Amino acid sequence: MSAPPSTSTSRASVPPKPGVSGQTARRRRGEASTAYLFILPALLLIAVFGLFPIGYSLYMSLYNWRVRQGEFAGLDNYKQLLGGVQGPLAFVAGLALILLAHWLWTGAFQGQNWFRWLRLPAALALMAAGVTIALGWNVMVRSGDAAFLQSLIVTLYYAVLSIPVQIVFALILAALLYRGLPGQGFFRSLYFLPYVMPVVATAAVFRAIFSPRDTSLANTVLGWLHVAPQGWLFDPRPLSQVLFGWQLPGVWAGPSMALATVVLFGIWTFVGYNVVIFLAGLTGIPKDLYEAAEIDGAGAAAQFLYITVPMLSPVIFYVALVGLIGALQAFNHIYVMRVPSAQGTVDSASVYIFDTFYQNNNYGLAAAESFILFFLILALTLFQFRFFGRKVFYG
Repeated sequence: MSAPPSTSTSRASVPPKPGVSGQTARRRRGEASTAYLFILPALLLIAVFGLFPIGYSLYMSLYNWRVRQGEFAGLDNYKQLLGGVQGPLAFVAGLALILLAHWLWTGAFQGQNWFRWLRLPAALALMAAGVTIALGWNVMVRSGDAAFLQSLIVTLYYAVLSIPVQIVFALILAALLYRGLPGQGFFRSLYFLPYVMPVVATAAVFRAIFSPRDTSLANTVLGWLHVAPQGWLFDPRPLSQVLFGWQLPGVWAGPSMALATVVLFGIWTFVGYNVVIFLAGLTGIPKDLYEAAEIDGAGAAAQFLYITVPMLSPVIFYVALVGLIGALQAFNHIYVMRVPSAQGTVDSASVYIFDTFYQNNNYGLAAAESFILFFLILALTLFQFRFFGRKVFYG
């Protein structure tokens, strides 16, 4: 009696079904083609209205372009704005030193003994970064376009003054509304209303409220408080001089009184939007955490600091990131609220680029300015991810 054939032999003797692999490959190609057809309209929109304008503006920035295309200029537009290569290189080197100092310092506090000796080099690298950035900036101001560089400083002032205040106020208001105060729906609508109203109309109203006339609403309120009337949007003096009488040079003087008034408008407009975002985030926090904390004796302030803020850190990071990008390219309300009496202390980078394009008809230079602003936004966004992205608690 012969032994039965082995399993491997029997399997090998069975011929494969014809056309199975080919049908699978054709089906996969068909599915891929269908998927690409579905995303093709979106790809075309992105390519035509997104990628092409960016590429064409980069092309324009390399030419002397006034109404019509002129001769090829290479990097001359960028040199005119930044004053050569030495200043920007020193500035970028300072930013790299900040990243190096941050890496050394965070490594020194990770509990690794061999990293602890790097604390001193981290502090020295941070000091060297400050000196290098200051030297690079001074070189750019002396040899470049001082007015454009000042518009970048105004843009940073606007972002630094408005974004933190917006986040703090919105977080506090959202926490109060989430606790179920009377008239909760009314206050939600009230806070969100400035965000959905037309920016040009509300900016014009703010311009009338903060008029330098003694009878304006802002100066009338100051009169009730026995404070002298202020110039508001028409006052180019630094805020430090208006409030404290300090006479500080250059960048150290801080934003002007006119820019501080514009910042008030930005805070009033975007706090309501952030409140809605924070309220959506608060609904995702388990109520068991608050109940357990209350049983342990934690008060409302402790619950807010140790439960609400950590659990909302992803939402806070998102709001800060989107708010920073929006503040760095703010245009509409600043353009409406600026006046000649402010002497350019309100003109952000977007407004300055628009003036270069529309009033001076220098399209190539305006394109170069827009790319410098783009790289500034990109660098600050990457820094924000580097310094704050790791501190976000995702549960």
